[in-house]
Amino acid sequence: MTHTPVERASGVPPKPLARRIRGLSDRSIAWIFVAPTILLLLAVNIFPLIWTIRLSFTDYRVNRPNRDVEWVGLANYERILTDPTIWKTMQATAHFLLWTIVLQVVIGFALAFLINKKFRGNDLWTTIIVLPMMLSPAVVGNFWTFLYQPQIGLFNYVVAFFTGADPASFSMIADVNLAPWAIVIADTWMWTPFVMLICLAGLRSIPDSIYEAAECDRASKWRQFWTITVPMALPFLMLAVLFRGIENFKMFDLVVQLTGGGPGNTTTLTSIDLKREAFEKWRTGYSSAYAVILFVTVFGLASIYVKALNKVKER
Repeated sequence: MTHTPVERASGVPPKPLARRIRGLSDRSIAWIFVAPTILLLLAVNIFPLIWTIRLSFTDYRVNRPNRDVEWVGLANYERILTDPTIWKTMQATAHFLLWTIVLQVVIGFALAFLINKKFRGNDLWTTIIVLPMMLSPAVVGNFWTFLYQPQIGLFNYVVAFFTGADPASFSMIADVNLAPWAIVIADTWMWTPFVMLICLAGLRSIPDSIYEAAECDRASKWRQFWTITVPMALPFLMLAVLFRGIENFKMFDLVVQLTGGGPGNTTTLTSIDLKREAFEKWRTGYSSAYAVILFVTVFGLASIYVKALNKVKER
């Protein structure tokens, strides 16, 4: 069937094609638009995951592609779960996760509560507080490395004063006991503004009429805080914990920039340990099993947490 130049220039679909499109249901048209995205996600996300699971049952080494690959079954998983070094790494990761989340949520909520009160210079202070999260982890790592250096590091002088150490030779990132806390402080400084913004959104979603009704009932500010503010902002707090927990579980660049996993592997998190196994020791099959265990751990904990979050939202 031929079409007039006007039809071709206007971009109007040919009549048979237009009839076929009109004959499709809304669901079919939706699938036509969504299908390319689903195929792309399958190619980018699902296939690498399936391939990683397959490699986790082998002794494959990517630096030896011509080597015969042996199927080892669950041997890699057994070695990982019975390795005391990996359990120490898990413990260091749990320590980092716990204290960064606690500090960021407490400080972030406190800042959001203060910013939510209208005062002069509110917008300026909000912008200043948000600045750290706009920086790259590499820049933040270099900045805090400078602060932790002997003689010039502000934190070194403060900690050395309380511990009785010599400020000229003392450094937090070189101390076995204080290096994990040095990372916690740097990460808290960088990502507390992110938690603050989420909490601020929660606080500003609370209707003023609820507080007005509470004042009519002569409820004190303290009682309003615990019976209105905290319960209604709790879903946002839990959302912030979820985001920061997932991100900090895979923390890598900031730790490498500050301590490199030391001293004495005290700041070696699971992400750093996984990188060493995969790209320094080239134990691809072993590191694939390691990655699968971490994925199942994060996915399982996140699923349980999301169910708890949904229950809180339903109240």
